Amino acid sequence: MAAGATLTRADLAESLHREVGLSRADAARLVEQILSHMCEALSKGENVKISGFGSFILRDKGERIGRNPKTGVEVPIAPRRVLTFRASQMMRDRIVSAG
Repeated sequence: MAAGATLTRADLAESLHREVGLSRADAARLVEQILSHMCEALSKGENVKISGFGSFILRDKGERIGRNPKTGVEVPIAPRRVLTFRASQMMRDRIVSAG
């Protein structure tokens, strides 16, 4: 994959087709099932950890006061839930050595 390129669901399915030997339809279905399972877990408030890759972590952020950068007027920022990704040490090592 070229630098700056984006890995897509279709790319993942194609890789499964080539490397595992699944049919294209089965590979696409498997990718969708995995992503669906991850989304379902996250929507239930569960974190998702993929060993050797990283963790998708949900954080609840409380209400706080922000400032409009243009006018300087203070505005309240509503509480919200955010999704963060933390790469595993193995992944960080691979990224550093690839760069």
